[in-house]
Amino acid sequence: MVLNAQNIIAVFNNFKHSSKFNSYSELTSGHINDTFLIKTNGVHDFVLQRLNSYVFKNAKQVVLNKVKVSEYIQKQINSTDNQQVLSFIKTVDNLPYYEDEEGAIWNLSIYIKNSKTFLKVESKEIAYEGGKLFGQFLNLTNGLSVNEIVDIIPNFHKMSFRYAQFYEALKNASKKRVELAKLEIEKVIALKNEMHILENLKSNGKIPVRITHNDTKISNALFSETNKGLCVIDTDTVMAGIIHYDFGDAVRTICNTANEDETNLNKVSFNINFFEAFTKGFLKKIYKQLTLLDVENLALAAKTITFIMGLRMLTDFLNNDMYYKTTYEFHNLDRAKNQFKLVDAISENFNKMNEITFMEFKKLK
Repeated sequence: MVLNAQNIIAVFNNFKHSSKFNSYSELTSGHINDTFLIKTNGVHDFVLQRLNSYVFKNAKQVVLNKVKVSEYIQKQINSTDNQQVLSFIKTVDNLPYYEDEEGAIWNLSIYIKNSKTFLKVESKEIAYEGGKLFGQFLNLTNGLSVNEIVDIIPNFHKMSFRYAQFYEALKNASKKRVELAKLEIEKVIALKNEMHILENLKSNGKIPVRITHNDTKISNALFSETNKGLCVIDTDTVMAGIIHYDFGDAVRTICNTANEDETNLNKVSFNINFFEAFTKGFLKKIYKQLTLLDVENLALAAKTITFIMGLRMLTDFLNNDMYYKTTYEFHNLDRAKNQFKLVDAISENFNKMNEITFMEFKKLK
């Protein structure tokens, strides 16, 4: 379906609301779904989203997961708590999703007023507030059984699976793309053993599996106009995981001194001050649930998740850009180069990162 105002209005009016459509604009911070801000003449504005059916084969279940998690969090929040939570609107048929004539799945949520997102962190205050938000999300979902949430993308952060995808893509890639990505391919091969440490700990039951967000980039956190954390958004990938995935992915975006598709790699470095601020906020909300082994691997988590993102972007480049939205021919390769440069920067700061995590954990304990 080619999306235009007429189509957007038609989909919007299949949901149970009492507002009149005024206008819409596309929200472009995500790489996967089509997301729109719907302005109305009513009390609420809304966020309307069409899920990417290529990425999410079971899109209906994605919405069911999101609704279940939001409803569970809502029950955990005290009426005096400032944190807000996503609130989803049912269709006129009383379903949490709408399926259009082409089979695409849509969901609608209430837009949280006076909120904003950041693609890039500019201050320790934002890093700290982001840490509290993501730590609190994990704290609030801790009692939700992993059996109640369906795995939407099996093996999402499983390193051995991502390596298998990489090798398959490498085998089938064009000679031109392999040559262009030669240095990145060599890095992937060189880091293979270290990048499997977390997976092995998880497989051996040494790190507990629980409900995690799995896409904690800073743009998935809402902030108030005064830069206070409001709400974690984009819960499409909520499923079973380990807290390290969420910690690491947040650090990846918060501590990168450049945007993730910055092509001038001299601008890509690791902001250790932002890491310290984020870690303080994160641990403040979830330290009671962590073991010493968990804390020992937080710095490694940042390196691992940054690497796996670079690996996925590189794999998609070798696959001729089937997964991520791109705006030019070698966009995914540039993203991969960016992430691998950040992996190097994390390695340079690794000892200091470990010192910070232990120190902050010890203070709280």
